Amino acid sequence: MVRATTATAAPRGRLEDLPDPTWRSLLGRGLPQFTGEAVAPVLVFYAGWQLGGLTVAILASTVFSLAVATWLVRAGKDVTPVAVGALFVVIQAAVGLASHQATIYLAQPVVLSGLWSAAYFGSVAIGRPLVGVFAGAWYPFPPWFRASAPYRREFALQSMVWGAYCLLRAALRLWVLLESGVGGFVLISVVTGPPLLVALVGWGIWHARRSFSRLDETAFAAT
Repeated sequence: MVRATTATAAPRGRLEDLPDPTWRSLLGRGLPQFTGEAVAPVLVFYAGWQLGGLTVAILASTVFSLAVATWLVRAGKDVTPVAVGALFVVIQAAVGLASHQATIYLAQPVVLSGLWSAAYFGSVAIGRPLVGVFAGAWYPFPPWFRASAPYRREFALQSMVWGAYCLLRAALRLWVLLESGVGGFVLISVVTGPPLLVALVGWGIWHARRSFSRLDETAFAAT
């Protein structure tokens, strides 16, 4: 990923020992999880809603999301974010089935998006940028690198960008849901979801690769 320009070893590890982050390796590691968690559940819900109504849509989306969570845990992914996501899926399904209103069911991820925005901004404020927590899904950063100032600095910037995106998307989706109903909401979710998410992820990977490739061992001296 990054190459040393001096012979001095970085604390608890060396930059030259890190695996090279080719686009193929990064996407192969992170894309399946990204697709399963962020893209597919919305499409499963819409397909179920069209074919069998709201209850079928909620159950299908919930079963699919929990199956993805199970697969991620068995694949050795970080349990905490997966468990949080699975818990929300169950709560969302319970509320949706109890109310039997698509608007209430779909409004919940809008609220969650707003909460994610606050979490991104808050994580930067306390010096533990949230994007840095999730970055391990794409690249096996060792603990000594995750604890470094360059790592925190890079992912603080990316967390601010993700926070702004989540906030703006939440506001737009809520407005469309209230004005246009389920069909419009699903459409705007797809338009502002996968294309922009892919663009943001692509930008994040590119920016991190560029930033970290410029580092040398002296960047970690004061870490």
